Amino acid sequence: MGLRLYVATTNPGKLRDFQTAAQAHRVCLEPLPGLAEIEAPEEDGDSFAANATIKAVYYSQFAPGELVLADDSGLEVDALDGAPGVRSARFAADAGLVDSPDANDNTDVWNNMVLLQRLGDLGAEQRGARYHCVLVAARDGRVEHTSDGSVEGVVLNAPRGTGGFGYDPLFYLPDLERTMAEIDLETKLTLSHRGRALEDLLRQLRL
Repeated sequence: MGLRLYVATTNPGKLRDFQTAAQAHRVCLEPLPGLAEIEAPEEDGDSFAANATIKAVYYSQFAPGELVLADDSGLEVDALDGAPGVRSARFAADAGLVDSPDANDNTDVWNNMVLLQRLGDLGAEQRGARYHCVLVAARDGRVEHTSDGSVEGVVLNAPRGTGGFGYDPLFYLPDLERTMAEIDLETKLTLSHRGRALEDLLRQLRL
């Protein structure tokens, strides 16, 4: 694998998704060295692109000369005017739901519960949604490439499947008749928002 990229994420699910997609293109994608010890920047952008840019520019300064990737992604639900959007990872926290310090991390469970409460008894035809990912590549504090990917689906009224993470158990793919949590990782990455964003980025890098 000749091309090496660093990705600035401590989320094991995101890292697994990106690494699997990268392997399919014979690209070596590794977590940014020492990432856990680096204080995270404030993600105060009002869009996926803004937050991904904040992270990519910031973290690239900790790996001189290297290309560092950062993403911001989430779920956009039509009936909620695009929410949770950039607040996808903090949807439940915004609603006042947080785990106690001695509890396991139940963020995904809380986020899914809040989403279901907000959608209430809306029918399937009103539950259209998409996963959207913006990926930014920066080197030495300057943006070099930006890409994005998305996948359309429907939010179910109850979770299905045990794979994936985040909103995957609720995100239903009509063409496959399965949720993101019910498909294998390789299939997921042929159509996922992260896989598509990475493919778009790699096309740019190979121009």
